[in-house]
Amino acid sequence: MIERCLMIARFQPLHYGHLRAITYCREIAGEVIIAVGMASQSHTPENPFTAGERIEMIRRTLKWAGLNLNDFITVTIPTLEVSRVSVHYVKLYSPPFTKVVSLNPIIRRLFVEEGYIVLTPPVESRDKLRGSYIRKLMVKGDDWKELVPPPVIEVINEVDGVNRVRMLYRERLPGYYVIDQYVDDYD
Repeated sequence: MIERCLMIARFQPLHYGHLRAITYCREIAGEVIIAVGMASQSHTPENPFTAGERIEMIRRTLKWAGLNLNDFITVTIPTLEVSRVSVHYVKLYSPPFTKVVSLNPIIRRLFVEEGYIVLTPPVESRDKLRGSYIRKLMVKGDDWKELVPPPVIEVINEVDGVNRVRMLYRERLPGYYVIDQYVDDYD
């Protein structure tokens, strides 16, 4: 069996930190399973892009980076309540894997408790290479493009993503957590 590494992220949007983690996964395993988390959520302040849009960002970025698409498997994971049961569901939606790469302490703990090898990807500029920070820049009209690969910019432009993000933050939709300082900066 080929050794596989799982990486779970929301990719809202995919940024250079994600790309570095994906390439790290490929360095330590024969195949990488890229799990798009919260795939059933879109058009919310925290999850503005659809699963399909995020998969497109991933696929185009892998090609742009010169990576062999045959080494990567992309799966979607629906929105789950975080608990030990989550690991079971991830296993149902994914081919077998032995390693998990994540910065999320809860995800790390859950997979460790289930006996997986859990590794920390290289971290660079974590303060800026965060989806929430990039979305904040979009809302404020500041430069966000230097934080994401060119194919991600293309996908976001194709779906009018910046205006979508601005609208979602501006509307303050009930039931969704929006960091007020981000919205206040926009007003």
